[in-house]
Amino acid sequence: MNTLISKKAPNFTASAVLNGKDIVQNFTLEQFKGSKYVLLFFYPKDFTFVCPTEIYAFQEKIKDFEMRNVQIIAISTDTEQSHWAWLQMPKEKGGIHGVTYPIVSDINKTISHNYGVLSGNWICNNEGLKATGELVAYRGLFLIDKEGIIRHLLINDFPLGRNVHEAIRMIDALQHNEKSGEVCPANWIKGKIAIKASHSGIEDFFSSKNRC
Repeated sequence: MNTLISKKAPNFTASAVLNGKDIVQNFTLEQFKGSKYVLLFFYPKDFTFVCPTEIYAFQEKIKDFEMRNVQIIAISTDTEQSHWAWLQMPKEKGGIHGVTYPIVSDINKTISHNYGVLSGNWICNNEGLKATGELVAYRGLFLIDKEGIIRHLLINDFPLGRNVHEAIRMIDALQHNEKSGEVCPANWIKGKIAIKASHSGIEDFFSSKNRC
């Protein structure tokens, strides 16, 4: 299986709901290139159980992402009308009211396919996708830098929710590397010592009392 790491993130143009209420028809990933990092995450279905916990978890940390110049985008294979209806429902009734970042409709399944997160039994040929079972997205997460390159990805099976703190840690690691040229060791968190990409840098790291 080929990986998308270090490759250009597949662009898309699709319908989406913005600010929890506004349906737009031509939302693109390309609009953020050169100006923002993007945290793109896929989830299986609207009106389910694990999905709203993740969607709210990202919303609760929205300020942390904005401080890091990161645009969050969510995607599922539901319609934009389904997204909109779910966004109008209060949290205590299973809805996701109050979520403000874009939620994209991948009703044609092409975005999920291009990112390698589409589940189900299917084939893809010149005639398009042919399915023998339900096609929904796994819990894929992609960190895309300002040049549109995928620098981190994570794909979970349906029952396994993601850790938003880990997503923020990976953003911090990427931005630290871009700024300093240093590489980030296991369990690195912002403010801790990193490693200069040299033998002396590794020696300094392992001799430091400030290492993770």
